[in-house]
Amino acid sequence: MSQFFQIHPDNPQARLIKQAADIIRNGGVVVYPTDSSYAVGCQMGAKSAMERIRRLRQLDDKHNFTLVCRDLSQLSTFAKVDTAAFRLLKNHTPGPYTFILNATREVPRMLLHPKRRTIGLRVPNHPIASALLEELGETMMSVSLILPGEDLPMSDPYEMRQMLEHQVDLIIDGGFGGLEASTVISLVDDEPEVIRVGCGDPSPFADRR
Repeated sequence: MSQFFQIHPDNPQARLIKQAADIIRNGGVVVYPTDSSYAVGCQMGAKSAMERIRRLRQLDDKHNFTLVCRDLSQLSTFAKVDTAAFRLLKNHTPGPYTFILNATREVPRMLLHPKRRTIGLRVPNHPIASALLEELGETMMSVSLILPGEDLPMSDPYEMRQMLEHQVDLIIDGGFGGLEASTVISLVDDEPEVIRVGCGDPSPFADRR
């Protein structure tokens, strides 16, 4: 049976954030809100938690998890960022974007794209997600909370509680969530490429770098 924390979306209660971070550190799987939609995440490198998320979402081993970071400096530990990419990242993080970048050696092999050493990274602009990452002091592996057979992410925390209480360790209720995933931008090559349009405005990444 999962725990269910009601956390204020603008002023997260420090006590509950600390408890949530402890659950993640202990290998737990957590549903939490972001600035795009609800996501499900776990500690980086927690293989059993990662497999639980794969089963929940019915993902094959080719589906890439996103590394969710606290800030730009943490992101640069895991990605090779040149000057042009850094300017774009600085202007658009935190925000509802996932950036595909060349990975550093700090990224576990199981998180890398199988053919290219790339990784998706994200710095969410949501008080609960930010507080959780700050308390955790490390990145989380994460995917959008889209159940098998569905096109849209789950948005109602009470529905999540009914459907997922035996499949995750914690559901954080931060109010109703958005119905769009993040916008995905590749910064791997010379020109930024919009891979997926979500709730982040893609226009700043068109025809520039």
